[in-house]
Amino acid sequence: MSTQTLIDSSVTEDAHAHDGHDTGSRKVLGLWLYLMSDCILFGSLFASYAVLSGAFAGGPGPKNIFELPYVLVETFVLLLSSITYGYAMLAVHRRNQGAVLRWLSLTFILGTVFTGMEIHEFHHLISLGYGPQRSAFLSGFFALVGTHGLHVASGLLWMAVVVHQVATRGLTPSNVTRLSCLSLFWHFLDLVWICVFTVVYLLGAF
Repeated sequence: MSTQTLIDSSVTEDAHAHDGHDTGSRKVLGLWLYLMSDCILFGSLFASYAVLSGAFAGGPGPKNIFELPYVLVETFVLLLSSITYGYAMLAVHRRNQGAVLRWLSLTFILGTVFTGMEIHEFHHLISLGYGPQRSAFLSGFFALVGTHGLHVASGLLWMAVVVHQVATRGLTPSNVTRLSCLSLFWHFLDLVWICVFTVVYLLGAF
């Protein structure tokens, strides 16, 4: 192999690595733009809830329907899932594929538990006749909390796909970028839930 061939090969590999880095950067930037649009969405829902939170239409208020200990467990479950995802990212930096899969699986389980608890809460309220059609307050509550729940469910679907990709292809640059993007999304959902817990449940219960 000639020296020129080696040089050309090295240049090509560097170009591919640079292109891969640029693609990953664009994906992360795209996710940040999406998260900013999501901030506007949740900001609108919080504003709507604030306006409607006192419109009970003769029905129950937050003090009558919220079970704070139950929601507190919900909150701890989701926050714990954020910690386990953080350990997954530490394992990514160590290039430990097995640990990544274990921590992601635990995160998925915790996220599923959170979603199940939220569905149970909704079912319980509706069975008591406290559905979104009962009052403006309940409409705002179901819209805000339900939107967050749908985001968590979509995050779980995304996580299941990423787990499969890591299990079959390993920690490729593309998979590392996907894990980083999902990490931003998952931590964002935790931050939104802290706001939901504080504004909706905590302030509503006192």
